[in-house]
Amino acid sequence: MLFVIGPPAVGKMTVGEAVAGRTGLRLFHNHQSIELALAFFSFGTAPFERLVRGIRERVFEEVAQSDLPGLVFTYVWAFDQPADACVVEQLAEIFRVRGGRVLFLDLQASQNERLRRNETEFRLAQKPSKRDVVASRRRLLAADARHSFDASGHFGDRKDYLRIDNTALSPEEVADRAINAFQLPLAMPVGSRESVS
Repeated sequence: MLFVIGPPAVGKMTVGEAVAGRTGLRLFHNHQSIELALAFFSFGTAPFERLVRGIRERVFEEVAQSDLPGLVFTYVWAFDQPADACVVEQLAEIFRVRGGRVLFLDLQASQNERLRRNETEFRLAQKPSKRDVVASRRRLLAADARHSFDASGHFGDRKDYLRIDNTALSPEEVADRAINAFQLPLAMPVGSRESVS
């Protein structure tokens, strides 16, 4: 189980996709639950929050007890909000109780780069609620002013945590660094077979 955390538009989804493509882990980006809930309820309302939480918990439970290789989950973790830490801990525990390893990849990038990424074609295709780019930009700046997305001091030198400034790195470069640092097993290429001896 790999949490890819960081501020809005830092590249969590694209890095998560790159990691998933190399390892066979399944990508569950946070907007998959958000966009579904937004089809029914306004952001931040009690029904919206319950639906998002329920979707995430159910996906985590099903993957954790399956024979799938694991999950990459993206999450904007505001370290000034104790509730965010509780969400992460509850989701992580679903894998831990089954003996799964839980890892944290913390992405950081300059605000200017994140503002640029906030309007990329891939992001807008995957996240319909971000397609009003003026409103999305305003929300990003407001979130930066209101919250702390800096994990400094939270993880210390734990072996399950890796911080990468990806301002000038491609998603593939970041994925390679994370895979190497965490020693994640690579997926077998399609068509290859394990050798029999």
